[in-house]
Amino acid sequence: MKPKRKFSSRQFMIKTATVGILLNMLLTPGIPAMAEAVKTPAKTESSSTEPKTTQTAPAKAVKIPSIESLGLNLKSAVLLEPITGQVLLSLNADEPLPPASMTKMMTEYLVADAVKNGKFSWEDKVVVKENAAKQIGSRIFLAIGDEHTVEELYIAMAVGSANDATVALAEYVSGSEQDFVKLMNETAQKMGMKTAYFINTTGLDRADMPEKYQPESDRETVMSAMDAAILAKYIVTDHPDFTRFTTIQSYKFRERDKEPMINYNWMLEANKDIANFKAYAYPGLDGLKTGHTNKAGNNFTGTAVRDEMRLISVVMGANSEAHRFTETKKVLDFGFNNFEIKQVIAPKSVVSGYETVPVQKGKSKEMPVVTDAGVTFIVPKGTVNPAIKTTVQINDPATVVAPIAASTKLGKVTYSYKADGMSEVQQKTVNLIATEEAEKAGWFKLLLRAIGEFFSDLFTGIKNLF
Repeated sequence: MKPKRKFSSRQFMIKTATVGILLNMLLTPGIPAMAEAVKTPAKTESSSTEPKTTQTAPAKAVKIPSIESLGLNLKSAVLLEPITGQVLLSLNADEPLPPASMTKMMTEYLVADAVKNGKFSWEDKVVVKENAAKQIGSRIFLAIGDEHTVEELYIAMAVGSANDATVALAEYVSGSEQDFVKLMNETAQKMGMKTAYFINTTGLDRADMPEKYQPESDRETVMSAMDAAILAKYIVTDHPDFTRFTTIQSYKFRERDKEPMINYNWMLEANKDIANFKAYAYPGLDGLKTGHTNKAGNNFTGTAVRDEMRLISVVMGANSEAHRFTETKKVLDFGFNNFEIKQVIAPKSVVSGYETVPVQKGKSKEMPVVTDAGVTFIVPKGTVNPAIKTTVQINDPATVVAPIAASTKLGKVTYSYKADGMSEVQQKTVNLIATEEAEKAGWFKLLLRAIGEFFSDLFTGIKNLF
């Protein structure tokens, strides 16, 4: 307990006299401002810099089916919502496996990034070199010295999974395929891909690369389903025009070609009217990349949009071309049937208990604050009143000194949410900002305020005497 403040008889007499003089001044007409000055300053909960946590009432229960009930016959699978990063389904998702041509998603990302950043344009001409011309597997039969635009080769890579077009693009960007591979591995680390390791741009096994251009290491390309989903997330968020390429159903690379290349992605929504593919066409599906080798089996990274929610699915190790698409349908249906994206906090929201923060040297002692952005979470479909945990931290009061401009950050609030059927806690932090300008008070008002604070301390001291 704080000890009571003691006054000597002389101090008591002096301060009592001072009280009398100043009270007389307060009652004198023409000095009304001082009456306000002697009021005890209001104490607000938001004056603390320590984080404080509150939680809303529990949400209405919504039952999510188990992953086992889907009967997935795969080596691994994952389902991810790219805006929140929430994982909705996970089956051996972190196991590194051969990705086959899903490797090309990294090549696609980096080439599109180079164009976006102005390193070259889609119309630039690429001259084919030996390494590209010697590629096997899926290809468009490029010859040394052939010239094609970046866009033509990119379409051949995205639609026909052409290994030769992929290598030609990599060499154009970095000078050699192996220099481009270094960029791929560096980018994977930056993206937070934990298992991914690339030895080439195509996903071919090491033994299937031209011997002259094989890397010195005897390692193979691997990537987990989770890493593939992370890579796909970067594609759809950093390059939202990806569908310009991935939705092309067929493409005739050269005029002299007898037949066009056909997109390996049978699930494109546009295929609903194509006899061979309509059984696999999936509403809203607009990408992304298939993959197949003997070691990898059949893989597919798919993405689809419904009701303004995009989901990314990855299936690895399916036992046939058709099976990778039927399994993808199960995974996507699980997401769209059971979850929805919901804005749980609107932009410019007031946080209960933190409507204002104290301001030093301002015309007003407090100023109103609101959140600077909205908060969106994935919730079980039909959820009413999701249970959101709120943690607020206000800036050190010593730093909140007028003048303060509108929209100045004065604190932060973290919203957290975890629902049944989800493996991770979703979390989003937004700023608390001033809704208006806080002007600095004049010297006379500050003087009166100081006198008021003096009297508050004085009265407290006198009270503690008795």
